[in-house]
This record gives sequence, C-alpha cells and structure tokens, in this order.
Amino acid sequence: MAELDLMAPGPLPGIPAHSLAALSSDSGSASPAEEDMGSLGSPQGEIEGEGTSTALQGGPGVEGEEEILCDFCLGASRVRAVKSCLTCMVNYCEEHLRPHQENSKLHSHQLTEPVKDRDLRTCPAHHSPLVAFCCSDRQCICQECGQGEHRGHTSVSLEVARRDKEAELQATQLDLERKLKLNENAIARLQANHKSVLVSVSEVKMVAEEQFGELLAAMRKAQADVMLFLEEKEQAALSQANGIKTHLEHRTAEMEKSKQELGRIAAISNTVLFLEEYCKFKNTEDSTFPSVYIGLKDKLSGIRKVIKDSTVHLIQLLHNYKEKLQEFAKEDACDIMFDPDTAHRYLRLQEDNRKVTNTTPWEHPYPDLPSRFMHWRQVLSQQSLYLHRYYFEVEISGAGTYIGLTCKGIDRKGEERNSCISGNNFSWSMHWDGKEFTAWHSDTETPIKAKPFRRLGIYVNFPGGILSFYGVEPDAMTLVHKFDCKFSEPVYPAFWLSKKENSIRIVDLGEEPEKSAPASAEAAL
Repeated sequence: MAELDLMAPGPLPGIPAHSLAALSSDSGSASPAEEDMGSLGSPQGEIEGEGTSTALQGGPGVEGEEEILCDFCLGASRVRAVKSCLTCMVNYCEEHLRPHQENSKLHSHQLTEPVKDRDLRTCPAHHSPLVAFCCSDRQCICQECGQGEHRGHTSVSLEVARRDKEAELQATQLDLERKLKLNENAIARLQANHKSVLVSVSEVKMVAEEQFGELLAAMRKAQADVMLFLEEKEQAALSQANGIKTHLEHRTAEMEKSKQELGRIAAISNTVLFLEEYCKFKNTEDSTFPSVYIGLKDKLSGIRKVIKDSTVHLIQLLHNYKEKLQEFAKEDACDIMFDPDTAHRYLRLQEDNRKVTNTTPWEHPYPDLPSRFMHWRQVLSQQSLYLHRYYFEVEISGAGTYIGLTCKGIDRKGEERNSCISGNNFSWSMHWDGKEFTAWHSDTETPIKAKPFRRLGIYVNFPGGILSFYGVEPDAMTLVHKFDCKFSEPVYPAFWLSKKENSIRIVDLGEEPEKSAPASAEAAL
C-alpha cells in the first residue's frame, strides 16, 4: 500500500498548492502508480512516483479526463459544469450558477473548480474536500487536517484506500461465507446428533429398564424363595414341636396313672403281695423321654449368613454401577479456571484462579474492563463450553452461593435482576441458602428436595441440552437437579457469591476434601 507523508506542511494530493479548496483545472491527470505513492508534505503539493510529478485532479481540457456535468441539467441536455459548491455539494453549469452570483445570501458559499461527486464530501471541521485517508485514525481527511491534527500520520489517497478496503471487504465476505457454511454444517450435525442422542439414550434406557427389571424380578424371586424356605422350616419345626408336645401330654397322663398305681401298691399291707405288685409295676415302666430340642437355631444362623453375604454382594454389584457411572463422568472431565477479567472487585482469586472468595467490603485493584461485573458479585470461567459434553466439580462454602451457566452476552454493568445468573432466560443456576438447594431460571425459583452437599458435580451435555447437578460423596453420586436447556451458543460456567466470605473452589476429580473443612456437610455449608 502506497503511503503519504504528512510530516511537512503543504497541500494534500488532489488539491493544488495555489488553493486550499479548489482543484486545479489545467493540471494533467495522474497515473495509477502516481496516485498510489506520494508525499503529503511536498512543498509543491504533488505526488512523487516513478520520477514524475503530476497533480491528481485534472481540468476539463485534458484528454481522457472524465467530464463533470451540471447536476441541475436534465436528461441528455446536461451541460458541462463550471463550478462546484462545497456548501451545497452540487456541480453547476454557467446558467445554474447564476443564483450563487446574483443572490447575496449565497455569496458565502464556497465555490471551487468542478470536482467529481465523490470529492464533494467535505471535511466537517474545515469545509474542504476530503482528499486522503488517514490509516492511523481510519478516517477521510482534508488538506488542512493533514497539516494539522493528522500531521505525521500514515495516509494514502482515497483511491488507494478504496481499493485496499474493497479487497479487505471481499476477504471479510469470503471469511463470513466460510463461517456461515461451517455454522450451517454445525447446525446440521447438531440436529443429526440430537436425533442420535435421543435414539441412543432411548435404547440404553430400554436396556437399563429391562436389565434392572430382571434384577428386581430375580431379587423378588430370591426373596420369595427364602421366605418360602423359612416358612417350610417353620412349619416343620412347629409340627415337630407339636408332635413332641402330644407325646409328652400322653406320657403325663400315663405318669398320673402310675402315680395312682404306686399309691395303691404302697397301701398293700401283705408283704408278699406288695413285692409281687411292685415288681410287676417296675417291669412295665418306660423310662425313655423324647428330646425337646429341635435344633433349628443353628440352621437359621446359617441361612442368616447366606442372606447377609448375598445382600452385601448385590450391594457391591450395584455400587459398581455407580463407580462405572463416575468413570463416565471422568471421561467428560474438563479443566476450568475463573476468569480474572470478569471477576467483581469484591472477589479475590487464589490458587491459580481456581478458588474465589467474597471479600466485601475489601476491593481488589482489578483494571476497569468491559467484561468485568460491576454490581453483582459474579465471575465467569475462562473456558467456554460448546458442542460437546463436560463435567467438573466444585466445593462450596457459605450460604448464598450460586453455580450455573450463562452466555457471553450477559450484562456486566447493570444492576437489574437480568444481569445476574438467576434472573434471565439464558442462565441456569443452583443456589445454596444454608438450609436447602433451589434451582433458578428466568428469575423463577424451584425448590429442591436434597440433603446438603459440600461438593457438587456439574455435568453439561451441550448437544442434548442438559445441565445436571450432582451431590458428590466419596462413595456415591446423587442427582440433585436437572435442567432441560436450549443451548444456541457457547456457554460459560458462572458463579455468584452473594454474601461476605462465600467461597467456591474448583477441585480435581477424586481430590480429597480440604483438611480445614468441617466434617459434616451441614457444618461445611
């Protein structure tokens, strides 16, 4: 790109030295190379190029010069213009120029030799034709601008600037078309992926329902078999006990008879008869007694052990489901950090921008940036989430913390509710108030029935439009709440610490809780 030097005083290209506003009527036309290169500071007001010096603007008599016609003449009878009015920004022939010459109210208008329509645009500060483009300030300037406030700036002729900007515009158009095609392809892939997600999840749900149904049926059958077995053992033991009881009752009756017989024998006074009767009684006496110990307790202890061992085994199998689900979550794990360029001045970032604390009323000397939140104590992540699945975990401390997602366009300076992550329709968040969790979207609160959790897992399925919050414990993950969202652009993890000393820390998956944290979740929150 040819450049024009504004370091020295002098007229700009296209404006002869003998007039600040008028264009020369008898100078020769410049070649394209001469228009592209020159010095705005040459004393003669000429463009230097290829060893020649010619003025940019030619007069009416030069061969090949574009004829400038009167703007007031109509149709084919248009006459060559003799003057241009920089005040009216119109070209006049001799006939239509008469009002400017005869009407005293028009005498203040600035007249110049005829110039092209594009050169009738004048500088608002100096009312002179715009003849160059300042590359430094990206604006069209006149000769006086070039010798004044734009002195020393890199400038080019309007034709060169037009050619360069047209090339830049074409490149921008091509790039925009490329991005539009990419966006259309992404939308098509998302639509296909959306259908695929629905089909895939539906298939897995069917398998899960079928398999868990079989598992539940097997457990119910096992329970029924065990109960039937116990009932049979119970009936057998009771029957055995009833048999023994009947036998003992019969023996009791016989012993009552023996007792009476012994009384009778004891009353015999004849010694020989006494001995005969007593010996006869001893020979008929049955001294055997049936066992009254049924022995079921040992058997029941064995059955109890089998049931307990089987239950522990089943629970372990079910726990393996949770572990495998946690492994799936780890596959989608993403590493995020707080963005210091968005953090409110009352929020302190620590641990390599992985921990944020509300230090109200202590401000931090962050630079004033358009991206920084000014009213709400909020901060976004540096990383955006787009097109894929993501999972990360945080630890929260203090009542009044909000965790969620929002879009880049959220207002950073406003004081209205739609500037916080609970008060608009493009943000989704979950709030801990010290007693319970609540879900927020579009300034609408939804209570959640869930026990307190210090650590939360956030799962984002962008293609599926799902945002899920999990309570994370060392041996389990519990779904706390799920949002069904419509994501149309990249989203950012967002955090609002509404009260003093609130803190949120981004943790690595599987990381042990902070040693300083209270033992119970309730105390920690």
